[in-house]
Amino acid sequence: MSPLNKRRWRNFRNNRRAFYSLVIFTVLFVLSLFAEFFANDKPILVNYRGDYYTPVFNFYPETQFGGDFKTEAIYRDDEVKCLIISGGVIDCFDAPVEIMSEIENGTFSDPDFEKGWMIWPVIPYSYDTPNTLDGPAPSAPDANHWLGTDEGTRDVLARTIYGFRLSILFTIAVVSVASAIGIIAGAVQGFFGGWLDLTFQRVLEIWGAAPSLYVIIIMFAIFGRSIGMLIFLVILFGWPALVGLVRAEFLRARNFEYVRAAQALGVSNWTIMFRHMLPNAMIATLTMMPFIITGTIGGLATLDFLGYGLPASAPSLGEMTLQAKRNLFAPWLAFTNFFTFAIMLSLLVFIFEGVRDAFDPRKTFA
Repeated sequence: MSPLNKRRWRNFRNNRRAFYSLVIFTVLFVLSLFAEFFANDKPILVNYRGDYYTPVFNFYPETQFGGDFKTEAIYRDDEVKCLIISGGVIDCFDAPVEIMSEIENGTFSDPDFEKGWMIWPVIPYSYDTPNTLDGPAPSAPDANHWLGTDEGTRDVLARTIYGFRLSILFTIAVVSVASAIGIIAGAVQGFFGGWLDLTFQRVLEIWGAAPSLYVIIIMFAIFGRSIGMLIFLVILFGWPALVGLVRAEFLRARNFEYVRAAQALGVSNWTIMFRHMLPNAMIATLTMMPFIITGTIGGLATLDFLGYGLPASAPSLGEMTLQAKRNLFAPWLAFTNFFTFAIMLSLLVFIFEGVRDAFDPRKTFA
């Protein structure tokens, strides 16, 4: 690591709010990447007749465990549990009620029959797992559903974990590509100027006047809703966000002495732009980054809230917010979404504030 980057990392680490926000966010995000191991309606590991199976990763038909159907085994089903635990040596479809009750409660321990076991995630529900409830949905938090269920009887905590992961991955994909395009476009405009800059500006003015929401609605009506299409459309309308800022920084810096000296030495324009000038423009760029990231997350939630975002089958924080609006008598939905967005957005803002200050040579944290 170069001395400059060491100084930047030291400044960031000494900014306690930014550093601890990074630690907390990293832990939450890494855990969400392994959501299938924490919230799933499939066991992590199954032992059946001495063989090991990993339903989290692989497809296993019910016939694999002595059942009658070639479709994927429904591991939460009492008959499938009975087949796995008993090793398929008893007729689980006609088993006594006492044995089925013991299997369901996990207390079945007859040495003549117990030949298998399953290791379940902490939350035995996925984001799309329907549940049988004793009362109407949405149901309040209880021992089985720690944050309650939504109006589709799905576990709110599982949907929150998967929705958090999807929101962050969506934001990373959109902001990374859109920022790269915007930085390159702004750098080219600011460095070369002239007719290229004027032409680009007119194109941006026309493009910025396009009604992005209407275009997204029309495209979804034609091609259908999909995550890939949504990412493409958000990038298509999001890349100009950094163009004006980067353009201004390059227009200001292109007449500096170090740029003229590099040109006199025959250094290529692209090397001058991205090795020498861009680092000086990073402070202004990083200043805007928290607004772009939070705006992207908020935009995704808004589209989902309006019904023009992610597919209906995807775990969506915006769709959960819509459910909270429709079910005012179920406050756990509103509180869950509020705290999820508040914590997520606050951590991201604190992190990028620290990154911005770390790149600023005028700021040093003791």
